[in-house]
Amino acid sequence: QPEEIIFTSGGSESNNLAIKGEAFAYRNKGNHIITSQIEHPAVAEVCKYLEENGFRVTWLAVDEFGLVDPAAVENAITAQTILITIMHANNEIGTIQPIEEIGRIARAHNILFHTDAAQSVGKIPARVDELGVDLLSVAGHKLYAPKGIGALFVRKGVRLQKQVHGADHEQNRRAGTENVLLAVGLGKACEIAGRDLEKNAAHMREMRDRLFHHLKENLPHIKLNGHPEKRLPNTLSLGFPNLEANTLLAELEDVAASAGAACHSDSVDVSATLAAMKVALPYAMGTVRFSTGKMTGAGEIDRAAEIVIAAVRRLQPSSETPAAPLLPAEGVKLTHFTHGLGCACKLRPQALEKILQQLPPSTDPNVLVGTATSDDAAVYRLGEQTAIVQTVDFFTPIVDDPYQFGAIAAANSLSDIYAMGARPLFALNIVAFPSSRLPMEVLRQILRGAQDKAAEAGISIIGGHTIDDSEPKFGLAVSGIVDPRRIWTNAAARPGDALILTKPLGTGIIATAMKRGLAEAETARLAIRTMSELNRAAAETLSRFTVHACTDVTGFGLLGHLLEMARGSGVSAVVQASAIPLIAGARELAAAGVAPGGTLNNLDFVSPHARWSEALAHTDKILLCDAQTSGGLLVSVPEKEAAELVQTLHRAGVTAAAEVGKFQKGAPGMMIVKG
Repeated sequence: QPEEIIFTSGGSESNNLAIKGEAFAYRNKGNHIITSQIEHPAVAEVCKYLEENGFRVTWLAVDEFGLVDPAAVENAITAQTILITIMHANNEIGTIQPIEEIGRIARAHNILFHTDAAQSVGKIPARVDELGVDLLSVAGHKLYAPKGIGALFVRKGVRLQKQVHGADHEQNRRAGTENVLLAVGLGKACEIAGRDLEKNAAHMREMRDRLFHHLKENLPHIKLNGHPEKRLPNTLSLGFPNLEANTLLAELEDVAASAGAACHSDSVDVSATLAAMKVALPYAMGTVRFSTGKMTGAGEIDRAAEIVIAAVRRLQPSSETPAAPLLPAEGVKLTHFTHGLGCACKLRPQALEKILQQLPPSTDPNVLVGTATSDDAAVYRLGEQTAIVQTVDFFTPIVDDPYQFGAIAAANSLSDIYAMGARPLFALNIVAFPSSRLPMEVLRQILRGAQDKAAEAGISIIGGHTIDDSEPKFGLAVSGIVDPRRIWTNAAARPGDALILTKPLGTGIIATAMKRGLAEAETARLAIRTMSELNRAAAETLSRFTVHACTDVTGFGLLGHLLEMARGSGVSAVVQASAIPLIAGARELAAAGVAPGGTLNNLDFVSPHARWSEALAHTDKILLCDAQTSGGLLVSVPEKEAAELVQTLHRAGVTAAAEVGKFQKGAPGMMIVKG
């Protein structure tokens, strides 16, 4: 009935309104909620929120097909149970839950029952009376309605505490002027879906099974995830053994699909659904979800199958099947062949700190800089006036162009030498290259970019080491020379010192935007230029001033490296956020939610050690923690020399150099971040 429908902004809001609305409306009757381990985040996160606010949640397990056992639902019911929320069909594997049977159990115990039907409405019958539900969530865009519109069915007589307060719109259950245009769009989409339900379902099922047949015939080791029969007609979740799904997706240039797991440098994140089903890790890591639609054609399916089969054969060549042809070198987009981006893909600071603390320090008296500090280079004394500096750095592509990637990687590796106050002597290549995925011409371009940047630094690359890997990685091992009496480390800053930064921030955010196709051309150009610039001019200028401490800003972000410097020096730091230079366009992208995972890890890591000004927005914090690639030098100098140093840097072409803070006495490592 019309009065049983509340229009919302989509499935997430519908689920929030249903679950929170019922929980708080019936709190006087109990505080227990039953759900499953495979719910969409729009349900799972709501239940976790309620757990933090006095409610008790039972998370039901599922079987190997992703099915909830109705008997388990009934066994979980207590005198305090006020709501059961189980999804109609799973968004990853398509398994359809026994909602009718659970509905009968809920009615028998007089417990309200909600189902998230975002995935099912418009694909299979979803009639509330037959399902026996009291609340049902709809997401418009899942059935060809516009994005940004959804609905919540609330059966007559069910109380609901509204979550959006204001005027009495939607029968005083959801304040805010209704978006009539989108609501009409949802209504029309539902009308069409209802009219063509059987025809569309049959077509989507035929296309889904056609794709599965092609893939299984050519790739017999793949595994179907989910129930073989009780699943949505459009969903195909497949496990490709011993492949990383993101690596495979990077090869599928013209095929839209999604991964069921993500591999990070220090962890593996398998989706909650696959974990609950206990899918073996080799299959879970390689799980990809394909979806068909009512407009998907047989030709598209056949072409998609060809692309997937060729990609798998490139990644897993065997003697039984011919290797797929390599992609042409021209037009290759390197960031599509990697999961991480540059220095943003480095180990999480929390994990790295634990490992480093377990390593014994060197007892060799000639080791002048080792693991005792957080410097990125080691220094070994050869004589009274000579010490050798050694550093190594490599990472995954930060830009699409191979030549630019080589140049940026070389500039980044050389930066550690300059940050020690040293002069580079020579370098060695470190190469990981997917020869089964990319032609060797791409590697030649990477090496040429690095060679040209090394020549700019006045050194040669005289060898190196190469391995075959599933994704491209490149960097340099650089040797340099320094006077042992003039070594810059990051552990000698003094109270009263000024803090100078020589390059603008924002490369991690912009690189992420570039990979997603979101960065403006000028913004991308500025970021590439910044990352390609050597820190040579800055280091040569600094050599004429009194440098107490220095480091380069890379994967741990500005505040991460500042934390290391302050801790190592036994001082606290004050940072003026408004004084920190940014690459044009970085702030807007950060405000839009564009940030690499490494940047978010950095923010989590430094936050316990930072006192943030209330004037700072979350965007400011993201920028200050952004994982940089080939970032600038962060330098501690006497306050009396700061202004002249900045001016001299500007005259030397280091135009972004700025005084951004100071060191003072206080708790070692504490950072006060002002607006």
